[in-house]
Amino acid sequence: MTWLLGIFTFWLLMVMILAQKSSNVLSTQRNFNVVPAQNFNQRTGLKTDCLGSYMRLTVDKSLTLGNQVEFDALNGSQIESLTPSLAAKCGFSIDSDPWGNYKVFASLLNCFAANEDDSEFDVDMRIRVDGVKSEQDVFEVAKTCNYDQWAPREVLCTRNYMEVSVNRLPEEITALRRRPMPRSKMLDYQWTSTVPEAITSTYNIWRMVFFTPNQKAMLLEDALRTGYGVTTTRSRLVLRSGYDMPDTYVENVAGVPMKIFRVTTYFKKQWSVTMLDTVAACPTGGLSFTDEMITWNFPRFNPLMRSTQISILGMFMGIDGKQIDSAQMTARGYVLTTVEDHFVMKIPMGGPDGYYKSHAVNNQYHITYNIEPMLELLWSEGGMDATRYKVLFPIKTPFMPRPPQFVDFTDADQRIFDVLLGPFLYDTELANLTFPTGVFTVAEANAMGINVQEQRFQNGSKAFRLQVPFADTVVVRTQVDMTVTVYTLHVTFGFMILPEYTPFSHTSSVDVSLQDIVLPTVNGTCDEENFYVVISFGNLGKNFNIKLGVRDMTPDLRTEYDIKENAAHMSLTVPFLSSDVVFELMYPSSLRARIDVLLWEPMNKWTLSDFSLACNFPMTMTECFSNGTMSALAVKVESVPQLVPRQLTLTDPSCRPKFSNDRFAYFSFEANSCGTRRKFYDGVVMYQNEITLGNGLQVHQQNKKGVPAIPEDPEYRVTMSCFYTLNDTQTVAFFTKPRENEPLPETGFGELQVVLRLARDGSYSNFYVKEDYPVVQYLRSPLFFEVALLQSTDPQIELVLENCWATMKEDRNSTPRWDLIVDGCVNLDDHYETIFHPVIPNSVPNPSHLKRFEIKMFTFVLNDVVFQEQIFVHCDAVLCDAESDGICKRQCPSPLPLKNGKKVRREASNVQSLGMLVSSGKIVLSSA
Repeated sequence: MTWLLGIFTFWLLMVMILAQKSSNVLSTQRNFNVVPAQNFNQRTGLKTDCLGSYMRLTVDKSLTLGNQVEFDALNGSQIESLTPSLAAKCGFSIDSDPWGNYKVFASLLNCFAANEDDSEFDVDMRIRVDGVKSEQDVFEVAKTCNYDQWAPREVLCTRNYMEVSVNRLPEEITALRRRPMPRSKMLDYQWTSTVPEAITSTYNIWRMVFFTPNQKAMLLEDALRTGYGVTTTRSRLVLRSGYDMPDTYVENVAGVPMKIFRVTTYFKKQWSVTMLDTVAACPTGGLSFTDEMITWNFPRFNPLMRSTQISILGMFMGIDGKQIDSAQMTARGYVLTTVEDHFVMKIPMGGPDGYYKSHAVNNQYHITYNIEPMLELLWSEGGMDATRYKVLFPIKTPFMPRPPQFVDFTDADQRIFDVLLGPFLYDTELANLTFPTGVFTVAEANAMGINVQEQRFQNGSKAFRLQVPFADTVVVRTQVDMTVTVYTLHVTFGFMILPEYTPFSHTSSVDVSLQDIVLPTVNGTCDEENFYVVISFGNLGKNFNIKLGVRDMTPDLRTEYDIKENAAHMSLTVPFLSSDVVFELMYPSSLRARIDVLLWEPMNKWTLSDFSLACNFPMTMTECFSNGTMSALAVKVESVPQLVPRQLTLTDPSCRPKFSNDRFAYFSFEANSCGTRRKFYDGVVMYQNEITLGNGLQVHQQNKKGVPAIPEDPEYRVTMSCFYTLNDTQTVAFFTKPRENEPLPETGFGELQVVLRLARDGSYSNFYVKEDYPVVQYLRSPLFFEVALLQSTDPQIELVLENCWATMKEDRNSTPRWDLIVDGCVNLDDHYETIFHPVIPNSVPNPSHLKRFEIKMFTFVLNDVVFQEQIFVHCDAVLCDAESDGICKRQCPSPLPLKNGKKVRREASNVQSLGMLVSSGKIVLSSA
């Protein structure tokens, strides 16, 4: 017997099984009968969903009402409060949003679930809501979930734990022994004697070895005491760990940090030992952000895989733990793709499945976007057992600064400050206002006569409007001179971000200057020879100086310009060829000139009014004589200030001006001299020459060393042309018999048609037709309009625009309306002024029959509400005789800004003319 024992060989069968990582603990089954909860209870605001290997409980904000909420796990009569450490150990994940909605994810393999054959699971929970008077509302939830689609290895990554569960070895393998032994007590004695630490628990688990990555052995009791979740079911081993547990470690996998939980579990059953290697790897990074997109990169090959011979059996995306199909992904702009080393998920910023949250960073307003996508993968390695891998990955973007905009709506005439600060998200509340006189709550400010209102917008954001009378004691008044008082509103808005009650502030200031006197104003008109300027004194009298162009008004100038005045006004007449007039542009038969009038107060050198008026004056610039002589006039224009007219020459540099002074150069020459070019057309010959700077001279300033200064003035070039008929026969008819009566003109009748049409671009070569309306345009995109006179070839008719405006409705008399052109001139009150486009001569048969202008696409705003709807454009046009005075000759003042004065506009004169009414089709603002 002794030798038999001596030769008895003790066999241990050790089997290694590779598994994978996660983070929850599975408890034993319990026998507890409860009534299953409905999927959604309208009365309590509770909703439960079975989502694969876990159950999701949703608690609506109507149940919590902003109070403290606590969750308990139920196991028969046992009630366990789900503290953060117990939740991570036992497989519960709890999260809430700023509205007070809660989501609880409970693993079906959690510590307290009743497990029926690993296919039916009862999850019971209790919700406790603290009341206002220290009372609690208690709600119980019981949910039965059926799930039997377990993969041989399942890994679950949530926001607070990692869970891995694997199939255990079949009973016949775990029960292997060396040989039948009739004396079991001896065998047990020999086993424990040979391996003294092989003391097992009800789990049949002997010990566990954690890799960090160094090995660290623990008994089962020690692992449970440390906070790890360890349990077995009928067919599975379940391990769970929090992310902050000491025996986990971080590994960088393809540029993505992953938390690793790796354990070898030893099972002992009499003569056999089974080892199960389990590993869980959960991502903690891999995100990148732009203003429009969130990108999440997940390693395609990770520590869960033993090789790169991987077959992906399924790849799915979900939101809040629930799978979504491809149609839902497309509708929401989600993308899930595979690249060489990563699975890539793209999520548009601000999508409906997430939410924005306010934050205060260094007392500055910021926001984040929060969303919890899910990635689910199913793969096999070399055709072996499959792995289901599921990640619930909460995403919170970096802080994005959103400084609020301070908009000033103050109307000085109403003597009330009116300001708006925003936008803010729903979770930001205005707590108080700080003025130089003290700090006031919103209620206190309203009680004082200060109007503080919250304004909400359709997108869920809001702003705060503040209205303070100028006479309120919180307004600071400063007298800057005898005529101007500055009213200052200095306010600090104190905000609170809920539910954290995080404070931050924003300080703004508004100044309003009120003039107690009427400043002098300047107005003017033109005819074919003169500027006519009228100065209204206001209530300052004549206590100011006048500057015409660059010269101050002197007694000699007063005589020269025939100044007439009374107690209220002063008028003067300035010829357009006066030295105080600036030439802007030269045309073939006219000259554009401008008069500048400045009114200024000499003591403080304040500018009271700065006025400019530009007009076109008829002037012959080129003459062609029948004897073959040509003459031309060159003018020094404002854009070339350093031009010396006497230095100008024709194409032949030896041909210089016959006459010149500091503003003009006059040339007269034979058509076949001075380098004149000649071109023949059908019965016509054209003679053409150019006026330029001769001998390579350049128009610029010279510095002391003779080196040209930078920048140089533009090149000066004037082209003149004369056309002569090659062969012409003139016939003169002469009748000696006098007429008995003077011939009378015969009255003719016809129809003139004026249309308003929208061009597709600024070339005005292609127009929208009736079938194209409504036309859709983006905000501030240019709109090119043309008003045209049709079915007329009379060059003596000129079309003039009187007024143009826009409405929201097709009715030209509807309101609201916005003026685009007023009395033939642009609306100076419009921040985006209407632009007139000249009609290029010879581009159309009758340029005087067309008027073209451009506006920017806009939308109407009523009571701070933006209407993204259509607009209609309407115009009043008149037809007049181009050769007569009146509306065809009306000029618009130049809209130059005043320094401290007021801007002036000239009113239209009343003339008799033929009026026409035109309107456009519907133009719709694009919502893209």
